[in-house]
Amino acid sequence: MGEEDRMSLVDKAIIALRSMIMSGELAPSARVAEVALSERLGISRTPIRQAMDRLTAEGLLERIETGGCRVASLSITDILDAIEIRGVIEGTAARLAAERGADDDDLAQCDALLARIDEALHREGGIDFDAYVAANAQFHQLLAALAKSPVISREVERVMRLPLASPSAFLQEQALIHDFQTSLVRAQHQHKAIIAAIRDREGARAEALAREHARLARENLEHVMKCDRKLAARVPGLALVASR
Repeated sequence: MGEEDRMSLVDKAIIALRSMIMSGELAPSARVAEVALSERLGISRTPIRQAMDRLTAEGLLERIETGGCRVASLSITDILDAIEIRGVIEGTAARLAAERGADDDDLAQCDALLARIDEALHREGGIDFDAYVAANAQFHQLLAALAKSPVISREVERVMRLPLASPSAFLQEQALIHDFQTSLVRAQHQHKAIIAAIRDREGARAEALAREHARLARENLEHVMKCDRKLAARVPGLALVASR
């Protein structure tokens, strides 16, 4: 088997195992048996082992002292901390982009994405939620790249993989909740303010705005857990929370 084929099996194993964990199919603290998982997915043990290494790095699996892995069991505080870390890293990216000066072409791409988000938010007949989610994810990817730092880009990518820390983590159910729909408009105002600060070379302001923007995910989490707990089971990853 060639390197390309082997890596495709690793990716397949990562996607399948991550889905099983995030959906709750594999319960928190459940032991993940390498042999059983290999048989279930029809993938050899080497790619399975590599996938488990990757998900351990992401925080979805934990190593067991006696060998093997188990599904992580998270607290609400763990998730809030992950969101806070994302805010710090994205804030640093925004500050460096402002201080170093972002490329005009990159800023133009940001403007184009913001225009797409505006269209999604103000579509006749209601919010185009799928378009919003896609453009929002692209905006955050580009925001991380504005600093032109491979180190920052790598760290942003890493933190996005922490359980429930990504900008899209709580978007799946927002289409169903009126209060969340208003938060999307608020998020868009913050997007525009961040880019304006970067364009104006205001590093401290760009950093503060990006960190505040990440806290929207915290508010959405608290809303789901306290006000709409029936929705918690429908948000991928909340199955990892040990108690609700």
